[in-house]
Amino acid sequence: MSATSDHPILEIERLDLRFAPRPWAFAEERRREIDAHFAALQRARPALWNGRVLLQHRHEIAGGVLRGDYLETDFASFIAWRDWGAPDRSVTNCFALGAVLSADGAFLLGEMGAHTANAGRVYFPGGTPDPSDVVEGRVDLEGSVRRELLEETGLAEADFRADPTWFAVLAGPRIALIKVLRAAETAAALRARVLRHIAADPEAELAGVRLVRSLADLDPQMPSFVQAFLMHFWSRPARPGAGLRPGRPQPDCAQEP
Repeated sequence: MSATSDHPILEIERLDLRFAPRPWAFAEERRREIDAHFAALQRARPALWNGRVLLQHRHEIAGGVLRGDYLETDFASFIAWRDWGAPDRSVTNCFALGAVLSADGAFLLGEMGAHTANAGRVYFPGGTPDPSDVVEGRVDLEGSVRRELLEETGLAEADFRADPTWFAVLAGPRIALIKVLRAAETAAALRARVLRHIAADPEAELAGVRLVRSLADLDPQMPSFVQAFLMHFWSRPARPGAGLRPGRPQPDCAQEP
């Protein structure tokens, strides 16, 4: 558990997640309010789309395993629940993020575009799972990370080596599951690739790329669970074979904006 943040952080060895749909009373009982809230959001950001997402309605962590069940709902209900401070605690937003770590010790984060629901916020690639992440009745968050990473950055599974464990950041009604993805390329090379991908996509979710090497690079636009993970990761003892230690500037590698 992390000693550097208010959010507890656990290392998870395995995920056991089922798709177990059921009605969500919040979405049914507050339908008119939800629809009005989403209509207002769409007036400000017309590109917002009311697709389908998955929320967790049961979970437990024991013996290094996170077990849980997910229901399906519409994005409008989810975003209202989030914006209103998660008034129904019978559900949890349990989602996966890919923390790409360059060969020279920088994490890559994306700045969300102005047309998105999280405009200006700075995240690791990833997000709330959706029905495409359901495979034979299971919710595949490994696959969710690969899909989101490719869509947002153009980086593919072959570009990195995934650490075996997850970091679970327990942030109230959110569980951020973060997988460290170690790349063989430098931060500058990765950033250039991602910027080319963004430039080629007229509907790109990201507006830019941030390289983060140390506590000095933390930004208020990073959600608390992102900052908590970074502080925790950098505070751990160095592990044999883990490569360069993040958080310490490496020689001949200039910090990029």
